[in-house]
Amino acid sequence: MDFATLIGLVGAILIIASAVILGTSPSVFINPPSLLIVVGGTLLVVLAKFSFAQFFGAFKAAARAFKFKLPETQASIEELVDVAQVARKQGVLGLEGREVSTPFLGQGIQMLVDGQTGKTIKQLLSKERLMTLDHNRSGAKVFQAMADVAPAMGMIGTLVGLVQMLSNMDDPKSIGPAMAVALLTTLYGAMIATMIATPIADKLSLRMTEEARLQSLYIDALVAIQEGTNPRIIEQMLSSYLPPKEREKNGEAETASG
Repeated sequence: MDFATLIGLVGAILIIASAVILGTSPSVFINPPSLLIVVGGTLLVVLAKFSFAQFFGAFKAAARAFKFKLPETQASIEELVDVAQVARKQGVLGLEGREVSTPFLGQGIQMLVDGQTGKTIKQLLSKERLMTLDHNRSGAKVFQAMADVAPAMGMIGTLVGLVQMLSNMDDPKSIGPAMAVALLTTLYGAMIATMIATPIADKLSLRMTEEARLQSLYIDALVAIQEGTNPRIIEQMLSSYLPPKEREKNGEAETASG
């Protein structure tokens, strides 16, 4: 569970809800016509921009913003070095049936066991990496489209409410409901865009970048293992994927141990 996403979204909603409850009756902020215009209109407009598969797949991908967590880079490097040591001592057949942290790495190790060349491993896993990138990018685009459309639908609802109000100025009872539609649609649109759609789109983009980097690390390591590179050299090569501070820390640890 990614608690940063959960705390951020739930916390923002609770702050707005607290302001509503402390200020006046919450029922004032509930208006079915406004919700219909913003929520229904936003979903339908976004659906028009994408295919059914992309649209509904985005909601499935959104779960990655809350539940999906990749292995740490340092832990992945240690795992790959261990794999390289086993392959060097026992041969690649010694890796058969080995449990690993991700399906992508498991797929690569199976290619090693099957005797695929380094070039073939790189080509096949790079295609898999591109497909994963495309899937994640599609989900992020759908939620970014929601972030763009929701405020616009809120503005449309505001105009609808203003037209209704101005066309019935002679009936004082109609002014209040029309103004509610006019103001609440703008509020709903801003809340959906700022508090839900944009954070999820940005988190999916971040996940996309992190997963692509980790898969590149796996590909480099697996190709090096297939070529029989010394595990020590593989570890040094993979350390380039670490943040500068962790790289310096590892360097200091190696110097101290040496």
